[in-house]
Amino acid sequence: MNTLTIKYCFTLQDDSKRVFNLLLDAHTLELTDNVPEVLPSWTNLDFHQCSNCPLSIQTHPHCPLAANLVNIVKGFDGLLSYDDIHLDVFAEDRVISQNTTAQKGISSLMGIVNAASGCPHTVFFRPMARFHLPLASEEETIYRASSMYMLAQYFLKNDGKTIDLELMGLAEIYNKLQVMNTAVSQRLRAATKTDSSINAVIMLHTFSVTLPYVIEESLEEIRYLFYPYIKSSLLY
Repeated sequence: MNTLTIKYCFTLQDDSKRVFNLLLDAHTLELTDNVPEVLPSWTNLDFHQCSNCPLSIQTHPHCPLAANLVNIVKGFDGLLSYDDIHLDVFAEDRVISQNTTAQKGISSLMGIVNAASGCPHTVFFRPMARFHLPLASEEETIYRASSMYMLAQYFLKNDGKTIDLELMGLAEIYNKLQVMNTAVSQRLRAATKTDSSINAVIMLHTFSVTLPYVIEESLEEIRYLFYPYIKSSLLY
């Protein structure tokens, strides 16, 4: 299997549909065939470029994340954040259906596009893109992000490298996302007349602000899930 396919199908109130077929390289987990041949000026790298962006316009004329958001912005221009929609997500192993709002559905779609876009700040989330959970709750995302990061530390340890059990690196990843999401929202304000795509980014931004504080609290919000491990001294 050379590609992984995830299809997002939005059914709007007038029964029209917006369908997004995401093709991810099975090895690199980067999006393929998702960038239009002609890109609008708001995708130029130096247009509201993130202050912490490591890319240069000489090697990357266009922001890789913005370029991968063009079809989403175009597809939902004219849709309001709180418009009711029905969302069906078709993945390799399951189908998820839910009635929700436009901003929540678009935010979920943007989450996987962000991770697989080629942006240096979001590349760390590709394991989550591989095991994508549409419309994940805040608690689910906290669990998945922290578990992903700790599994990365396991692989680092096996390679003889320094590991981070305090999750400080994860907090730093999310701090960088805050800068990125602010810049992306500025791009989208120039790209669309309505707020659905912008507010979808704001939802992602809100979580990127929340998670570092959750880490500072030692993930106490989900400690109860691990009671059997904490109670028992016999792990194997």
